[in-house]
Amino acid sequence: MWIDTHCHLDAAEFGMESTRIAESAAQGGVSKIIIPAIARDNFTTVRDLAARHPNGAYALGIHPIFVPQAQEGDLDVLRAAIAEAMDDPRFVAVGEIGLDFFVPGLGEGALREKQEFFYSEQLKIARDAGLPVLLHVRRSQDIILKYLRRITLPGGIAHAFNGSFQQAEEFVRLGFKLGFGGAMTFPRALQIRRLASSVDEHALVLETDAPDISPVWLHPRRNSPEELPRIGQVLAELRGLPVERIAEITSRNARDVLPRLN
Repeated sequence: MWIDTHCHLDAAEFGMESTRIAESAAQGGVSKIIIPAIARDNFTTVRDLAARHPNGAYALGIHPIFVPQAQEGDLDVLRAAIAEAMDDPRFVAVGEIGLDFFVPGLGEGALREKQEFFYSEQLKIARDAGLPVLLHVRRSQDIILKYLRRITLPGGIAHAFNGSFQQAEEFVRLGFKLGFGGAMTFPRALQIRRLASSVDEHALVLETDAPDISPVWLHPRRNSPEELPRIGQVLAELRGLPVERIAEITSRNARDVLPRLN
């Protein structure tokens, strides 16, 4: 059985197909699909969507790309939503949170300061609740790590990891797993493929980030959690292991770092 540790099943690209897609993924062996929130407006959406699917789970957080539109009061709403969600067995983490210095303008001036403020405050919310985090890390690995050294957490996942081997080791030292998905399937993605093949097996988790980061056989079409087993097959080939072993390793790692995942 497989676990998709990061899938935006609520995205508009899925339209009215989320139920069919979740069921099809389950039939293909995807036992869990974790749906992270991106802003205050979709906290209820991801909770309700996860509740509708036997393989659904969710996280709550404010995505860095949506920080420019966010208000400081949204952090209070997030804290209250998390307190309420602690009684929900489908709630597993704080996320998607982090820093994005790739999108033009976000990594500069006041918007960078606002991103860092929302990131650090959400880390504190996770720390206070004893929850892991789902991290958006885009051209921001060193700054992400700087805050993680200051604010002690029970761990989490560096989603769509694309840093150096040294950065990968530091995330792992701090209790984090590394998310690999569609980018790993491209033969020219040499750095990601080297990381996927060489980091400690205890650091590996799989994700789709659907509808984004489509694997090579789908690009540029919409990605789906249905693709996770085939993405896992690529990881098995890179590491020279049976695909069943990769399913076992990555699912175990996901449950270890997200202990609320039932």
